[in-house]
Amino acid sequence: MTIKLITIGKTDNKALQSLIDDYTKRLGHYIRFEFDIIPDIKNVKNLSKEQQKQKEGELILNKVSTSDALILLDENGKHYSSIQFSNYLQKHMNSGLKHLVFVIGGPYGFSQEVYNKAQGKLSLSKMTFSHQMVRLFIVEQLYRGFTILRNEPYHHR
Repeated sequence: MTIKLITIGKTDNKALQSLIDDYTKRLGHYIRFEFDIIPDIKNVKNLSKEQQKQKEGELILNKVSTSDALILLDENGKHYSSIQFSNYLQKHMNSGLKHLVFVIGGPYGFSQEVYNKAQGKLSLSKMTFSHQMVRLFIVEQLYRGFTILRNEPYHHR
C-alpha cells in the first residue's frame, strides 16, 4: 500500500519543514509514502471563500483516482488514539487497498465535491492547528502508527 498526503501550499517555516522531512524519511522504512503539494492558488483576493474552495477542490480531485481511499483531515472528523489509528492503518493494509490518501485542505476547508468523494474524515484534535502544523502531526502519527504495529519502542504503551 502507498500512503499519500496531499496539501495546499508549501511550508514556509524551515524548522517545521525539517521536522516534516525527518518523519517522512522515517516513515519510508515502513511504507511507500508520497507527499503531494498543490501550489497555492494565485489571485485569491479576487475570489470568494467558496470560489477558492472550489478551485482547490478541483486540484485535489485531479490528484485522486477512483480506486483511492480518500480521507480528509477535518475538524469534524473521527478522533482516534494513536493505538486506534495504528489499527485503522492495519485495517486498510489488510483490505488490499493500493492507495490511502490523506488530504489537508486550504484555509477554508473543502468543497462539497471533495466531501462527496471522501471515504472518511479524520480529526487530529478538538483544537485548531495551522495547516503547517497539521502536516507535521499527521506524518508523525503515521510514523507512530507503524512503530506501534511493529511493537517498536518509539511509542510507549
